[in-house]
Amino acid sequence: MASPFRADHVGSLLRPPEMLEARRAYNAKQISWEQLKEAADKAALKAIDAQKQAGIGIYTDGEYRRAIWSGALRDSLEGLVPDPDPPPPSPLTPAPNRWQGEFGEIANETLREVSPNALMVNQRLRLTHMMTGDEAAFLKQHAPGPWKVTLAAVSRTATWFKPGVTDKFYKSPEELQDELLGFRKQELKNLIDMGCSYIQLDSLRYTSWMNPVRRQPMVDAGLDLDKELDEQIAWDNASIEGARGTPGVTVGHHICRGNNRSAWSGQGGYEPVAEKLFRQMNVDRFLLEYDTERAGGFEPLRFVPRDKMVVLGIVSSKLAAPEDKDMLKRRVEEASKYVALDRLAISPQCGFASTMPGNMLSWDEQQRKLELVVEVARDVWG
Repeated sequence: MASPFRADHVGSLLRPPEMLEARRAYNAKQISWEQLKEAADKAALKAIDAQKQAGIGIYTDGEYRRAIWSGALRDSLEGLVPDPDPPPPSPLTPAPNRWQGEFGEIANETLREVSPNALMVNQRLRLTHMMTGDEAAFLKQHAPGPWKVTLAAVSRTATWFKPGVTDKFYKSPEELQDELLGFRKQELKNLIDMGCSYIQLDSLRYTSWMNPVRRQPMVDAGLDLDKELDEQIAWDNASIEGARGTPGVTVGHHICRGNNRSAWSGQGGYEPVAEKLFRQMNVDRFLLEYDTERAGGFEPLRFVPRDKMVVLGIVSSKLAAPEDKDMLKRRVEEASKYVALDRLAISPQCGFASTMPGNMLSWDEQQRKLELVVEVARDVWG
């Protein structure tokens, strides 16, 4: 049976200065991968201690081995190279300078630094190692309780098929996608075999249907939005096939509007996707962003089936100031009009460092946010 984990968090944590310096040295080819891994191990012990001190009941390594939240798959593959002639942005592919808010330009520059190139497949793909093997092995040894591993949803690979190049090795984007789904299924099996308690998918893709600014161009381009949504849900379900229902394992899906240097890239409520997504996605819990008015109201939660939980992301990982605890409890009460209280939990709306430099708050301010999540959870659920 999946655990309720009333106080949750999305996964990434701010990197200590020594971890940031180690990553910079690695990028400059001044240290080896093994030296970077050693630095990540030391920093992750600090992250585990922070989670323990806050009272969070599920542990991650802070995603310190990644330069960006989606990097685990990319870093484990042989056969991916920079695309010298990337396609222009389309209704399905947002423009690179898409980050919004006070720190939007900093976020745009950060993304260019940590993920500078569009990628394409130029040979038959080969996994060189387990995507999250180092994370899982470390957490298995050091986490003082249940531990979580996060994986980017399969939609992150949608642009890797390059006509005239990739089709020499894969007949179609669908064949490439099937290969990647196979890699993902094996990864989940390996994680479960290693004792992973909680597997979480992270996806930006559903924002395309939720965001009115992006939804209309999709309609204008003649896309069948219902069909596109059905296919995306089917891909995500296929990637986690067999994981749900495994004793002692929780399967979650975080629906993200973008998180980079306290900037954001998407907006819009869940209503356009809610009925299909909540009813068809085969997970134990949805981690949903509800930190600002850009997320809309709780009404779409009426579609969540009784065998699934909702983690309310009502604490901001973007803003330094702590939320009022009574306000947070009122928001939980409001959400309980649509999902029973015993099927709710709370968390920050996203990670604290989806990209290496992290959001615009301090380590102590991050700690206070984690503590606040735990305090509210204890007040509400005991």
